[in-house]
Amino acid sequence: MIPPRTVAALAVFAAMQATFDGVHSPADQIVQTCGDAAAKGRPGHEGRAAAARHAASYTATQTIAMLAVTRLLGYRPRTSAVAAAAAITGVSHYAIDRRAGFIKLLHRLGKKPYLDHATVQRRDGVVDAGGPGTALMELDQAAHRGIGVVTTAIAAYLATR
Repeated sequence: MIPPRTVAALAVFAAMQATFDGVHSPADQIVQTCGDAAAKGRPGHEGRAAAARHAASYTATQTIAMLAVTRLLGYRPRTSAVAAAAAITGVSHYAIDRRAGFIKLLHRLGKKPYLDHATVQRRDGVVDAGGPGTALMELDQAAHRGIGVVTTAIAAYLATR
């Protein structure tokens, strides 16, 4: 028999993970402004500010959705669980979307050939290595979603302990 505390943790994790994953694309692509999407990977203050705004709106969207779903279902997660989830998703989202460090990590992981190969040409003479349809965009989304699993597992643990 599975202990009740384990059942509760699994249920909270399932609700949080389903919410984080379901809200990921709207938070990452609909809520994000066009200006921030274009600037977040640029060097300097402009890029850092754009990435920070995007990470903040992404984190707020996921946090509000997680609270809405869990409360609708009759559960109030502990503040520590919500804060941990917001911190992990916000910081990791900012780091990935700043691009330079993420690309270095991908190179170390042996993904450079994939990054070089999977690019798109949207108009004559302009190759896009980071937008929709590129390896960088696919790996970006994979990293965000994978981190979302870890984030919600930690949050569920904190919420039920």
